[in-house]
Amino acid sequence: MLLFFCKAIACLPLPWVHRLGIFFGYLSYCFDPKSNRIALANIQQSGLAADDIEARRLVKTSRLEAGKAVLETLFIWGKPSSKLLPLIQQVHGWHHIVEAQVQGKGLIFLTPHLGCFEITSVYYGARAPITVLYRPPKLQWLSELVVEGRQKGQVEMAPANASGVKKLLHALKAGQAIGILPDQIPRQGEGEWADFFGKPAYTMGLASKLASKADAVIIMAFGERLSAGKGFDIHLTRVDDISTPALLNQAIERQVAQCPEQYLWQYNRFKQRRYALHKLEKAQPGQAEP
Repeated sequence: MLLFFCKAIACLPLPWVHRLGIFFGYLSYCFDPKSNRIALANIQQSGLAADDIEARRLVKTSRLEAGKAVLETLFIWGKPSSKLLPLIQQVHGWHHIVEAQVQGKGLIFLTPHLGCFEITSVYYGARAPITVLYRPPKLQWLSELVVEGRQKGQVEMAPANASGVKKLLHALKAGQAIGILPDQIPRQGEGEWADFFGKPAYTMGLASKLASKADAVIIMAFGERLSAGKGFDIHLTRVDDISTPALLNQAIERQVAQCPEQYLWQYNRFKQRRYALHKLEKAQPGQAEP
């Protein structure tokens, strides 16, 4: 069913996909108050809204943008890269890529849940090899759909496990590029607590470790979704240091501030129960998490 829907969405022009996405996002906004509360708390925590009225406006706008993101993901998965590349209007910061390639260094693309995070790998994969980390869904057929939808051009997928990490490191040492979602909550034991917009968030350590081991160039990347379905602008920003989770979160914060209405604010990075358990474990060493 989802495969059929994916193919049907891919047949539509992007402006229609985004119009349907707005409708889908509005329904989610109206009937999913829990996500609205999470988004509002996260926006207020970020300090990117001037007041409560602005924060609530940003909640609604971001939910509509999230609706676009869901349908445009299926749209991208269902189309070949040759049909997607013309949708990219501008690329800002490509000189960072050229400099890294001249130096023979690998590239780590960090793509947060901001804008269209599917289009950046499509663009790069049409020009050079890139290996993208993903967390396989539990359903086998859905995992196959994700891999098939994302493996376009020279894009390869690496599962979020030990073999996948080895694949990423091998690509970096070969001077190639890898892609990681840096604001995805890692599994227990695979991250550290660090402030994100001034509040503790369980943050991945993988990107920092890979950058250190491979002496790679780090690039924050996001695809800005243009209005009226006009396509996307890709923004590439070099980051000098992500040696700690705190520095990684600071880099993500700067990226989000560029386009806060397109960030996935309802994604709950602040797992307070997990943080409370973390504090309890530090106070009482050796006590296992229930």
